[in-house]
Amino acid sequence: MAEIIHLVRHGHHGLLGRTLCGRMNGVTLDDIGCEQMAHCAANVSPRPDLIQSSPQRRCMQSACILAAHFRLPIEIVPALDELDYGEWTGRSFEELVDDSQWSRWNRRRGSSRPPRGESMRALQHRVVGHLKQLRNDHSAGTVIAVSHAEPIRAALLHYARKRLDDFLSIEIDPSSISTLSAERDGFRITGINKRVTA
Repeated sequence: MAEIIHLVRHGHHGLLGRTLCGRMNGVTLDDIGCEQMAHCAANVSPRPDLIQSSPQRRCMQSACILAAHFRLPIEIVPALDELDYGEWTGRSFEELVDDSQWSRWNRRRGSSRPPRGESMRALQHRVVGHLKQLRNDHSAGTVIAVSHAEPIRAALLHYARKRLDDFLSIEIDPSSISTLSAERDGFRITGINKRVTA
């Protein structure tokens, strides 16, 4: 059974904080992000048995840096993918400020969704479902799952027994490590947003 799962957010990229990237193509780590992930690898303990990644390029790059450090292969897992932001994908945050749907989304994550996109509840369902499967995987002791802020936040809200509307209570920085430890009936949170410096 997977006893420890480290939820690792991908490293820094040039559009961070400016553009809602979601699942848009061509988003890659910059030099800062690569350095962050190298520091992240040095801070993961115990040594992982398995490294998984979202299909997005910035996550796969991050996972590759971790995999090279630990000499492990990478498993690409669609359940770890970023939220599908639908029509908002690729728009700047500056543009979105005046969008009433964006304002509603940021007030009521549990009951709204991006236009033609994925709801936070659906995201939480797929991520938590995957973590439950991992828990029962007898070949995995310690797992690194490289993902994005929203999937990691959705999982932590679930295990903290908080509402999706409380999403702002959990910060997930680039290259940060949040940790789940297995218990008899699921997972407990043993670390949130452990930051690494580059």
